[in-house]
Amino acid sequence: MGLEGRETTGQPRVTLLPTPNGSGLSQEFESHWPEIPERSPCVAGVIPVIYYSVLLGLGLPVSLLTAVALGRLATRTRKPSYYYLLALTASDIIIQVVIVFAGFLLQGALLARQVPQVVVRMANILEFAANHASVWIAILLTVDRYTALCHPLHHRAASSPGRTRRAIAAVLSAALLTGIPFYWWLDVWRDADSPSTLDEVLKWAHCLTVYFIPCGVFLVTNSAIIHRLRRRGQSGLQPRVGKSTAILLGITTLFTLLWAPRVFVMLYHMYVAPVHRDWRVHLALDVANMVAMLNTAVNFGLYCFVSKTFRATVRQVIHDAYLPCTLASQPEGMAAKPVIEPPGLPRGAEV
Repeated sequence: MGLEGRETTGQPRVTLLPTPNGSGLSQEFESHWPEIPERSPCVAGVIPVIYYSVLLGLGLPVSLLTAVALGRLATRTRKPSYYYLLALTASDIIIQVVIVFAGFLLQGALLARQVPQVVVRMANILEFAANHASVWIAILLTVDRYTALCHPLHHRAASSPGRTRRAIAAVLSAALLTGIPFYWWLDVWRDADSPSTLDEVLKWAHCLTVYFIPCGVFLVTNSAIIHRLRRRGQSGLQPRVGKSTAILLGITTLFTLLWAPRVFVMLYHMYVAPVHRDWRVHLALDVANMVAMLNTAVNFGLYCFVSKTFRATVRQVIHDAYLPCTLASQPEGMAAKPVIEPPGLPRGAEV
């Protein structure tokens, strides 16, 4: 995300500053947008504030629980898919803290955007880096599942926990580096002029790196996986869809659907109408941002729906967290009853 979605409390008191590339709000520029003096109203009111508060209050604890459960499964089974899902969950947690809490709620609603520009632009780097990390780790998971199904011998020979961790570290480093250019990202709430060359480059880079290119990879690899499964069925073999493959298809499908409105509104804003002057684009961007941020909280439900192993691990995590609280609440000197631990999951169990 950028900071363009942070106007959540009506019309904050802000002064329209010059753009990072030096183009101010001159009345003499040539623009394809009509000249409308008044600022577009925020018709969503406090609804985004309530939405993001609920999303953070429910999504963050659930994401932390997911991370603990996936961490246990990764340690126990040492499967690459668990490490990728754990890294994906960690990226979602960062997005919830940096974008939803610090961006939309803290800066957008509580501080009314009265934040120094240097702080805002440094936050841009973290926000875009977190988005890049989340999407690109999903690409790693997609490639891993494609290799496991279409080239199983190569996957067994090449996959290892060490190589998986190095791949994740490389993606996180690349995500941080690619977030640096977005220091100069133009807040679209202040974008009253037609986009400059720098603005168009950054907005197209954002749409390509977090949506169009990843969706292209998802489409190609998922199509190859489905084709492989169909060939197995036609040859008389049981076309078994593993839990990891089902989770992969669910993750990529949800991402494609939930992020599509934001990308469409971003391009519409860039070439048709500015958020600053059109309340309909203003409302559309508010709704699109809310839908996109929902992507950080839905994976837990997907994992529970698909995987019995994940559900059992979540119950074990909750049980282990509840047990010390129960023992601590007992009167001193009272003997604790023996507790039968749930049976461990078999080594090598799939998600």
